[in-house]
Amino acid sequence: MSVFAIADTHLSFGTNKPMDSFPGWKDYVSRLENNWEKLISENDTVIIAGDISWAMNFDELYKDFEFLNNLPGRKIIIKGNHDYWWNTASKMNKFTADNGFDSISFLYNNSIEAEGISICGSRGWMFESEEAHDEKVLSREVGRIRRSLEAAKSNEKVLFLHYPPITTEASCEEIVELMKEFKVKRCYYGHLHGAAARFAVEGDFDGIKYRLISCDRLSFTPLLIK
Repeated sequence: MSVFAIADTHLSFGTNKPMDSFPGWKDYVSRLENNWEKLISENDTVIIAGDISWAMNFDELYKDFEFLNNLPGRKIIIKGNHDYWWNTASKMNKFTADNGFDSISFLYNNSIEAEGISICGSRGWMFESEEAHDEKVLSREVGRIRRSLEAAKSNEKVLFLHYPPITTEASCEEIVELMKEFKVKRCYYGHLHGAAARFAVEGDFDGIKYRLISCDRLSFTPLLIK
């Protein structure tokens, strides 16, 4: 039994926004499906760190979740900036229960245990914006990450974010300090694609190991983390 991770699947079975036209994304769904099925068993866990689907609501989301649910393994999902379908925990849990999507669960103000690690996380915050409301958004996300870390039961807390907490040009100190407070040693994040991946910080930095896990960065292959 193993734990894998990937981000930015950008599924669009229920909408008309396929990513195939972007460089490197041709046939991305079939590539993801084939690589997933070669690696993942029913006893494995896969964290998907945001931008799961282009759906705007549950009706549009159905086929994307049907696709994910039919893939092997347990899937743990966090919110990305394009997951407009995201709702309250109770409504999302009802949606998965009503439709028999029993291999999908949500990381939302909680922590989930798998293979001796505590899986923690939230969307995070993109620190590059200067809009006035961002201070409130940041405070909310820091609170969600804190609650997730506080809920952890294992000695090793592994943090998953959609937005990168640091890049080569900037750092979200509030989130970085939170990781240090809770002694997080590994952080995985998505969001950066194509040429933007040059801004990614990967490897050990100030005591924390970072890794970009967006789909195209990983050649549409879930990354083994445990």
